[in-house]
Amino acid sequence: MKEKTKEFMKKYLIGFILGVLTVGIIKVSAETFFPSNQVTYDNTESGLISNDVQGAIDELYNTCFPKAGEQIIENAGLEKDPYECRYFFTGANPNNYITFNGENAGWRIISVECDGRIKIMKTDSIGDMAWDTSDSNNWNRPATLNTYLNGTYYNSLDSTDKSQIVASNFSIGGLSSLNNNNMSTQVSDENSILWNGKIALPTLSEYIRTNSDKNRCGTLSLMNSNYSSCVSKGWMDNNDYWWTLTPSSGDSSYVFLVRSSGNVRSSFAYITSSAVRPTLYLSSEVKLSGSGTQSDPYVVS
Repeated sequence: MKEKTKEFMKKYLIGFILGVLTVGIIKVSAETFFPSNQVTYDNTESGLISNDVQGAIDELYNTCFPKAGEQIIENAGLEKDPYECRYFFTGANPNNYITFNGENAGWRIISVECDGRIKIMKTDSIGDMAWDTSDSNNWNRPATLNTYLNGTYYNSLDSTDKSQIVASNFSIGGLSSLNNNNMSTQVSDENSILWNGKIALPTLSEYIRTNSDKNRCGTLSLMNSNYSSCVSKGWMDNNDYWWTLTPSSGDSSYVFLVRSSGNVRSSFAYITSSAVRPTLYLSSEVKLSGSGTQSDPYVVS
């Protein structure tokens, strides 16, 4: 029988589990026994090259989780991204709540990176602000929000939790059109320019990729065409107008924002009526307790 890596891991793995960072993707000891006579490994999805089970597991271990840590995130809704080595929480309300900065369940996990970092965003806005008061969509200028989030806001965070933040590359490349119907191109365009810092905003593609209905909502064009049904299938929607990190490459004054209805529009960067939802990366060394539900959120230690 042919099994994809995820199903194989969940169904056939026998041995000592050392650590997990996503559903069914498992770190195993060298002593683990694999009943290789019962399965055929299919590596077409992972892009790896081994055609035997033990070699495939070793490849997956070394490629995707070199620093996975000793923690478990085992809730439904964490999906492997086809465009980057990341795992996204998707759907209307996955178990991705996390307590940070003393705010109980006040943040949510966007993704788990393959190097073990955890990307989180604030559930609610810290207020309506201009993306840039000078009407520039260059985050690296620095934009007004860049300065505020990495100055005043960062300095206001709890000192213990603040020490868990790791400076990381954020994708700040622009998109040319609201009619983008190719997610691979969109991700590539966003990643074409990187900014390294502590706090930013979610990208437009992250908003789209956390929606569970890939057939109807999996690209920017589809999202805007089917937003009335898409809005109930992605947890980032919060009935508010909020800024993304993604600028328009066609006009130096425009930045993409998500509307309360769930569709996406571009807006002048100086507009002050859009919400700000800080986004940051936690170190791969953090430990998590809790189950990720709103009543029992993950807690960082």
